Amino acid sequence: MAENLSIALVGPGAIGATIAAALHEAGRTPTLFGRTAHQLLEVRFGDGQIVVPGPVKTDPGSIKKTVDLVFVAIKSTQVEAAVPWLAALCDEKTVVCILQNGVEQKARFAPWLAASQILPSVVWFPAQREADNVVSLRSQPRLTLPDLPAARVVLTALEGTRCAVDVAADFTTVAWRKLLQNAVAGLMVLSGRRAGMFSRSDITGLALAYLQECLAVARAAGAKLSDDVPQDIVRSFQGYPADTGTSILVDREGGHPLEWDIRNGVVQRYGQAHGISTPISDVIVPLLAAASDGPG
Repeated sequence: MAENLSIALVGPGAIGATIAAALHEAGRTPTLFGRTAHQLLEVRFGDGQIVVPGPVKTDPGSIKKTVDLVFVAIKSTQVEAAVPWLAALCDEKTVVCILQNGVEQKARFAPWLAASQILPSVVWFPAQREADNVVSLRSQPRLTLPDLPAARVVLTALEGTRCAVDVAADFTTVAWRKLLQNAVAGLMVLSGRRAGMFSRSDITGLALAYLQECLAVARAAGAKLSDDVPQDIVRSFQGYPADTGTSILVDREGGHPLEWDIRNGVVQRYGQAHGISTPISDVIVPLLAAASDGPG
């Protein structure tokens, strides 16, 4: 029963706060952990809101017992900072659901967790932090999980909540499909513009060429993606409100480290591994890396 699960959430940012709100609304409030102390979290959607009671705990040393399920909703640039939380919250039976971008979630957490504990996911909802503890949600939350035994724990936890959960037999394809969407959003960082830029014909051409490159790499990595995926992704960006942003653009505007490697660098790296030329990545990736890490 979901009510019998002990649940923790590490990283109550936009994605984490949304999952916490869905759980709280269903009477399954998780214990919250993060870098910044808050007394509550607020998630706003349409004309409604959900207030999740805290506090957000900031000291891993305060944890006295392990839990059944941990949602990890931190950026890939913060993984090592989460290790003390995982050490305190997890035993060999704990399932750790990773709410991160990319196709390498298992590999990133493998040094600290058993393979059977790590459950990757694909996050399919736009959530944006408006203030330190206030998040704006634009659509229904949805997660896709691989068809693994650990997925049953997450399905149980989120059953009957406003967060829908899909289980994919071919998770590789789903994860790479989302990666292509994240990769082309990197162009917004380099231009300093939001989704409205995709209405330009020159940006449409560049985005399609880049996505074709990404598609070739994804297929080499085992993803079964059709030829129309690049056009579908560009159309989706063109259909967004012109002021729609993305998490990597928000980080750039805030002067924070960027998830350039897991969103864009991975295409270049996998391309090299499979002998696929990636001329557009070879330009985009160094620029994103420099925007993130400097110097200068």
